[in-house]
Amino acid sequence: MSKSIYKRMGRLMLSHWPYILLSSISALLFVLLNGISIWLTATLINNILLDFDSILKAQSEWAAKEFLTPNESLKYWTNLAILRETPSDSLRVLCLTILFVFFIKNIFLYLKNILLYMVQLNIVKDIRDKLYIHIQGLSLGYFHKEKTGSITSTIINDVEQLQGSLSVAFQKLFVEPINILIFATLLFIISWKLALIAIIIIPLAGIAIIAIGKSIRRKSRRTQKKISHIMQILSETLSSIRIVKAFVNEKEEIKKFSKETANYLNLHLKRARLDLIAAPITESFGVVIGVILLWYGGTEVILQKGLIPEDFIRFILILFSILGPIKQMSNVNIKIQAGAASAERIFTLLDTKPQIVEIKNPINLGKFKRSLEFNDVHFEYQEGSELVLDSVSFKIDKGEVVALVGPSGSGKSTIADLIPRFYDTTSGDIAIDGNNIKDISLSSLRSNMGIVTQEVILFNDTIRNNISYAQSEKSDDLVREAARAANALEFIENTPNGFETIVGERGVKLSGGQKQRIAIARALLKNPSILILDEATSALDTESEKKVQTAIESLMKDRTALVIAHRLSTVQKADKIIVIENGKVAETGSHESLFEKNGIYKRLYDLQFE
Repeated sequence: MSKSIYKRMGRLMLSHWPYILLSSISALLFVLLNGISIWLTATLINNILLDFDSILKAQSEWAAKEFLTPNESLKYWTNLAILRETPSDSLRVLCLTILFVFFIKNIFLYLKNILLYMVQLNIVKDIRDKLYIHIQGLSLGYFHKEKTGSITSTIINDVEQLQGSLSVAFQKLFVEPINILIFATLLFIISWKLALIAIIIIPLAGIAIIAIGKSIRRKSRRTQKKISHIMQILSETLSSIRIVKAFVNEKEEIKKFSKETANYLNLHLKRARLDLIAAPITESFGVVIGVILLWYGGTEVILQKGLIPEDFIRFILILFSILGPIKQMSNVNIKIQAGAASAERIFTLLDTKPQIVEIKNPINLGKFKRSLEFNDVHFEYQEGSELVLDSVSFKIDKGEVVALVGPSGSGKSTIADLIPRFYDTTSGDIAIDGNNIKDISLSSLRSNMGIVTQEVILFNDTIRNNISYAQSEKSDDLVREAARAANALEFIENTPNGFETIVGERGVKLSGGQKQRIAIARALLKNPSILILDEATSALDTESEKKVQTAIESLMKDRTALVIAHRLSTVQKADKIIVIENGKVAETGSHESLFEKNGIYKRLYDLQFE
């Protein structure tokens, strides 16, 4: 999988090739000017230390030669640009040249970095957008299996980690190797013997760094998983803070959170130990190289075996300049491995296939006209698990109000989830107006439906925007009328800012009955053909239930409705009542016929009204 990850990471960067091209050109010019600046600095030191007459003499000799070595050519052309009639004039020209080169070099350094940073930010935005778009298309079942904290951590933390890895990949793998190549070329030009000694020793450090990088990737993978656990605990605690406080369980939650953060700390420390050892290893090898070369080169200078003092000084200065890029390169593999661990999680999420998929050229349902029918439907949440629904068949004609009743866990809510294709049947089919819902486009299927559940989901937005969710084009008059029909207008007008009142996260500023009426107003504004009410009043007190029930009756008027209810008092007026037990249709009929039958419905009724 590693190769495919690196290819995909590369494709992410190449999608922003104009910025990368400009950054690469700037980087190349920076590196070339950096090499020139080091060479000129070495020239400055030599010109100060050496006798000016000897420099002029050497320049004359090189001018008279037919053939110059690369080292002599570089020095000749440098002197040609720098040397003037007097040492002072030459020094002044050299200093001004160095100043100019450093100034231009740093302009290209800035351009390289800012362009690269723009690439990083764009990649982060692209990945987060892709992840968010992708999770919007995933089936409901995915979110029941995966933890919210894990998904959030992938979108925030893993993408952040990948950004750093991509930055290092370009900066270090493109810029520093060119830097090293230019410096290494200069070293070979000055003395191939000394350069060869350095080249032989450097790979030993690389072997150690690669071994460290593999371990870093494993630990990074575990670290990112651990931070997702922390985010999950945080998310659960904040969303359930009322229960935590009601059960005086703050200490236990703190203990659980502290345990996870301690584990995260230990993992981070283990990774840091490996991360931080790379630079000392590289530096140690660098010192070894420097000492060996100082001893060997110094001996050649002292014994006059071909290396002159000027070249030795220049060689040492460039050698220590090359150690900086090599040291930077030492962390490349470590950073890339850490980013690869995050990339694995990102691409795993992006590669997750939705379970609910539209066929090619699906049917556009239009308005619901005739009937909704279940035909021998079987359903299990996971292959091989226990059947939740077993041979369920029934029919709802247009305009009918049909109630589903039965014990908890009998499969009523599952039936409600199958109609809008939140899940697909294991076998059997569901048909609307004679069309299998798997052949209907999801948008046209769900646009025909209004769903009101026991757990009302409101957004941290205004009351108006919650009622007109996904229907922002609706006028204020229509929103107001929907609120009136939902028996919600009175309490809305009594809030501080009316329809512009912010309801808080998950509607925390509203009571249960108020939230439920907002949800009913939202469904009314959508004006659905098929209405699904799943335990819409079971969590309310008597007064709130009465208000909500009045709103529901308004909502069900002239509509086809499937009502799931524990409170049998709310479904007695239904055209048809279907009793579900153990995932099967046990009884069907009106309230009166089922009551007289003296079966499961009668038993449930007696239990409630005793």
